[in-house]
Amino acid sequence: MRLKQLISSLMVGAAAVMAFSSAAHAADMTGAGATFPYPIYAKWAESYKAATGNGLNYQSVGSGAGIKQIKAKTVDFGASDMPLSVADLDADGLMQFPAIMGGVVTVVNLDGVAPGQMKLTGPVVADIYLGKVTKWNDPAIVALNPGVKLPAEDITVVHRADGSGTSFLFTDFLSKTSAEFKTKIGASTAVKWIVGVGGKGNEGVAANVQRIKGSIGYVEWAYAKKNKMSHTQLKNKDGNFLQPDDEFFKAAAASAEWTKTPGFGVVLTDQAGKNSWPITGVSFILMHKSQADAAKGKEVIKFFDWAFKNGGAAATELDYVPLPATVVKLVQDSWKANLKDASGKAIY
Repeated sequence: MRLKQLISSLMVGAAAVMAFSSAAHAADMTGAGATFPYPIYAKWAESYKAATGNGLNYQSVGSGAGIKQIKAKTVDFGASDMPLSVADLDADGLMQFPAIMGGVVTVVNLDGVAPGQMKLTGPVVADIYLGKVTKWNDPAIVALNPGVKLPAEDITVVHRADGSGTSFLFTDFLSKTSAEFKTKIGASTAVKWIVGVGGKGNEGVAANVQRIKGSIGYVEWAYAKKNKMSHTQLKNKDGNFLQPDDEFFKAAAASAEWTKTPGFGVVLTDQAGKNSWPITGVSFILMHKSQADAAKGKEVIKFFDWAFKNGGAAATELDYVPLPATVVKLVQDSWKANLKDASGKAIY
């Protein structure tokens, strides 16, 4: 009899622990999408958890998957580095807002070439990804790099294998600088690559470039720095070769016309300006306008509101560009106007 009572007591205790665990995680938010902002979202989440006790479970699965998951309502928010059109947003009852800005860089794995030593242009990178420039000592690359010892090695192209906002930014830049690339491949989160090997996420591309000698790829700048990868200079629209730097990302973002762009859908590639980094991008958050779980919706907004107010230093440290205060105000106004609970009451 005592054994039965003991077992019963243990089962009740276990149930209580499980119930407590569920309650403890009830306020945790779920998000999925872009790998581009993952390093800063992870840092913000860590700091927010320490400050509030509420957690964020963010899946770095690529913009394409993030868009699918928010449309399917399996997460509280999606994240994409390619803005959705107003028509696409309206079709699924979504709203989007910018969260962070940063830069995409080209990275190479070549013995004897120091980080930032090699110079490349949009048209030359486009020809590499079109399979037209196949050797590192191709005259087109040599002409840009006098004095740099370039090997007679084959170029291995590395690209994303998943739906990717980073790919959108990269292919959008190449489409703006190469008519042939625009016609044959085009700009999108998922394109039909002509040559190369795929990697999943910024993480996968970085790993492949680090593993394959003679390779070239494209990743968000924070991944290149974290993994001590060899980046290249890129020529911008004004004809200047630049090293990636958050000041140059800021310069590209300075001309963004947020108020004139429906749905905040600003694209910052190939911007004019002597200091504008040519592959600068915005990472967007996608949420349903009608929040079935208003508490979760409020928590997501509280998280990003907190990040806008307290996360700027962490963003800068990781070479991202925080939103200007004027843009944050526009975002907050958009929350008030668009995000409602089931009864139609604003949640912000």
